[in-house]
Amino acid sequence: MDLDVFVSAHRAEWDRLDALLRRQRRLNGAEADELVVLYQRTATHLSLIQSSAPDPQLTGRLSQLVARARSAVTGTRRASWRDVTRFLTYGFPAAVYRSRHWWVPTGLLSTVVAAILGWWIATHPEVQSSIAAPSQLQDLTRPGGQYETYYSSHPAASFAAQVWTNNAQAAAMCLVLGAFLCVPVIWILFQNMLNLGVGIGLMSSAGRLDTFLGLVLPHGLLELTAVFVAAGTGLRLGWTLIDPGPRPRRVALAEEARAAVGMAIGLALVLFVSGAIEGFVTPSGLPTWARIAIGIAAELVFLAYVYVLGGRATRAGATGDVEESERSASVPTAA
Repeated sequence: MDLDVFVSAHRAEWDRLDALLRRQRRLNGAEADELVVLYQRTATHLSLIQSSAPDPQLTGRLSQLVARARSAVTGTRRASWRDVTRFLTYGFPAAVYRSRHWWVPTGLLSTVVAAILGWWIATHPEVQSSIAAPSQLQDLTRPGGQYETYYSSHPAASFAAQVWTNNAQAAAMCLVLGAFLCVPVIWILFQNMLNLGVGIGLMSSAGRLDTFLGLVLPHGLLELTAVFVAAGTGLRLGWTLIDPGPRPRRVALAEEARAAVGMAIGLALVLFVSGAIEGFVTPSGLPTWARIAIGIAAELVFLAYVYVLGGRATRAGATGDVEESERSASVPTAA
C-alpha cells in the first residue's frame, strides 16, 4: 500500500467525519446517516493501515476518530446488573470451559509434580536438612506446630482477606504474564507446587500427612483449581503469541487477552470463596471429614458450573470475549 496515496484519497472523508463529530447542534437525519457511513469507512481504513502500512501517528489519529465516532453512533453505555449476570452465567464459565484443554492437563501435571516432590523430600533426610534445621522442622510438623497454627494465627476475617488478596494476585500474574511466552507462568506454578510438595514431604516424614491433608484439602481443592485455570489460560495466551492459528497474531492476542482479563475477575470471585473457606472452615472445630466434605462440595459446584453453564454457553457461541459491538472494528482476513 502506498500510504501517501491512500491518505490523499481518504483525507476528505476523515475531515468530514471529524467535522460532524464536532457539531454543537443536533445532527439531522441525513447527517446522522452520513456519520454512520463515514464511521464504518474510517474503521475499515484503520484496519487496512494497521495490517498493511502501520504508521504510528496516522494510526493514533484514526483510532481516536473511530473511538469518538463509535461513541456518537452507539451512545455511552453503562454497565448494569444484567451485564454482571450475563458475565457470571455466560461469559466467564464459557471462557473457563474453552480453556479446559489447557488447565486440566496443567492441573494434573502439577499435582503429579507436587506428589513427586513430596515423596522425594519425605524419603531423603538430607533434603529435609537442607530446608531447615531439625529443631525448626520439629516446630513445623509437631502437633500444634506452625503448620497447624498457621490457619488460626490471625482473626478469621483478616486472614481470609489476606489469603484472597495473595491468591488473586498470583492468579492475575499467571494470566497476564502468559503473554511473555509462557515462561513466567511455569515458574509461578512450579513455586506453588514446590511449597505444596515441601509441606507434604515434611508432614509425611513426621507421620502426620493425614493432618496436613485435613488442613489443606478444605480450601486447597478450589484454590488450586483456580490457580490451575489461571496458569492454563496464561499458557494458552502465550501459545497464541507463538501460534495464532488462522487469525492475525494481533487479533488473536487481543481476543485471548480480553477473555483472560474477564477470567481474572471471575477467578477473583472463586478465590474469594476459597479464601473464606480457608479463613473460617479450615481452622474451625468441625471434624476433619466435615471440613473436607465442604471443600469437595465447593469444588464439585465449581466444576458443575464450568461444565454445565460453560459448556452450554460455548455451544451457543460464547467465547468469553466482550460483546461484538464493543470490539475494535476489523476487516475480514483470508484463512
